[in-house]
Amino acid sequence: MSRVNNLLVLPRLRVQNANAISSPMTWGFPAMSAFVGMMYALERKLAAADINVSLNRIGVVCHDVEPQATEGGYTRAFHLTRNPVDKTGATAAIVEEGRIHLDITLIFAIDAAASDEQRRHIAQQAGDTVAGMRIAGGSVMPNPRVSPDRQRPMWIALDDDSSEREKQFKRLKRRWLPGFALVLRDDRLAEHTGTLQAKDVDATALDAWLDLSRLNHQCHVASEGEEVRWEIRRPYPGWLVPVPVGYSAISEHFEPGSVANVRDMQIPFRFVESIYSIGEWVSPHRLTSPEDLLWYVDNDLDAGLYRLNNDYTQRAHST
Repeated sequence: MSRVNNLLVLPRLRVQNANAISSPMTWGFPAMSAFVGMMYALERKLAAADINVSLNRIGVVCHDVEPQATEGGYTRAFHLTRNPVDKTGATAAIVEEGRIHLDITLIFAIDAAASDEQRRHIAQQAGDTVAGMRIAGGSVMPNPRVSPDRQRPMWIALDDDSSEREKQFKRLKRRWLPGFALVLRDDRLAEHTGTLQAKDVDATALDAWLDLSRLNHQCHVASEGEEVRWEIRRPYPGWLVPVPVGYSAISEHFEPGSVANVRDMQIPFRFVESIYSIGEWVSPHRLTSPEDLLWYVDNDLDAGLYRLNNDYTQRAHST
């Protein structure tokens, strides 16, 4: 992807009751696809208000999370609501919903020709628009934990000079502390798959994904066999997490309107399933450029892949 020249920053948003179930196999933070979908919805809303800008990449810095689930023990359960009785007077079924409260900063790559005054106006308009939108199914609420000045939307025009650009980004990173940015680590998954296959030829990428997704306790026994010590085995440093990154097609395209009960009867339809990778929560001060934390759509239509990508790994290897 090309270098980012302008950033739209919406700091310290308080999101209540966002969707904590990010995929059929993961929970704990909304999927990045939810934020990308929100980005395109924001672009359309701004266009409806005669503000024509292009938003094509988004990053998320998480400052605080409050999962709406029971604490303690090895098993957790979501806090569920009891719905009113149905039309027959019978008790309505409980549909399990995972909810989470978030304190996040959203960073968009924005592209438009605008003066300084127009930039301030667009940033404020974007902030006002997002205040009335849903983010990952959650409602944007006033954030009493942060002063109004720290919640002010900003359009940052990054300098062409590398040293000045680096200073600008350092100032931004300080504003995002304390917090963690989610980045993609496809390389960790690929490397760990190879490590497992060197020990077992039947090992798969799923085995590696599961191994990286859990805490593995390993027993160490002293040579004399008297002392036993348990340790957590960590293949890699850092805060690695399993993440959904998009969808893979499992059927051919169907003509518009040929499949019943789809969301949009005017476009072609195909069945898909979730695809997964490994992500890492990284402190903003460890990022070297804005591109490190930004996610974007990277589809391969010929292969039937509809997925998101992030350049953190490629940039880390190139420096």
